[in-house]
Amino acid sequence: MKTKAIITDLDRTLLRTDKSISDYTMEVFQRCRERAVRVMVATARPIRDIPEFQKQIVFDAVTATNGAVIELPDRRIEYGICRESGEKILDGLLRFPDVFLSVETSGGLYSNREIPEWEPVVYTDFPKLPDNVMTYKILASSGRRELYDGIGTVLTDDVYHTVSNRDLVQIMDRKATKWNGVCRMLAGFGISPCDAVYFGDDNDDIEPIRNCGLGVAVSNAIPAVLEAADCIADSNDDDGVARYIEKNILR
Repeated sequence: MKTKAIITDLDRTLLRTDKSISDYTMEVFQRCRERAVRVMVATARPIRDIPEFQKQIVFDAVTATNGAVIELPDRRIEYGICRESGEKILDGLLRFPDVFLSVETSGGLYSNREIPEWEPVVYTDFPKLPDNVMTYKILASSGRRELYDGIGTVLTDDVYHTVSNRDLVQIMDRKATKWNGVCRMLAGFGISPCDAVYFGDDNDDIEPIRNCGLGVAVSNAIPAVLEAADCIADSNDDDGVARYIEKNILR
């Protein structure tokens, strides 16, 4: 295949464990751009986090918040959870013991507890949602199994959920998927998924890994991703994405 686009997840895939990007990786992606290969990102991170990494690797398009926000050169596409569904879900989640809740919105992150590294607005009115914002994603975690065993009982028909890092429940609108974001990004440049390479490590990367022309898992990926991938690259801490690109695409 002739690679026309490279799409990569960020955390535990492109980023090292300390969240850094090596000079080597930046140089490899610059060489991709010089060869007219489009560079895109698909991440669970919110769109507000992207400028930090955009300074180091210039992305042609971005899928953020698991596909709830898609940033193209000429427009932004958003898929939010409707207020009625969101408040019904939050009401159900609050019935689980020791539940830790956050809501990612167009106005920032709201949480029922302090999270020093994320600096959310501490919000005490759940299940009522904040006013005048679009709800992109509901996040829930707990130190007890009841949440993970019973999550399906509180979801509405217009949402789905994934579990990240084996303990963080993420709930999004059904249209807010990484795969939908990937399709939208590629279509914006007239590129077929068959001509794209996707790199990932977690559950929400499985669909694009299976459906792009080539799906690559980093070696530190969860077992289901390793099984779904066409190829396996070195780990994120060993610059696996960049090393795979240099050896198999740029050469």
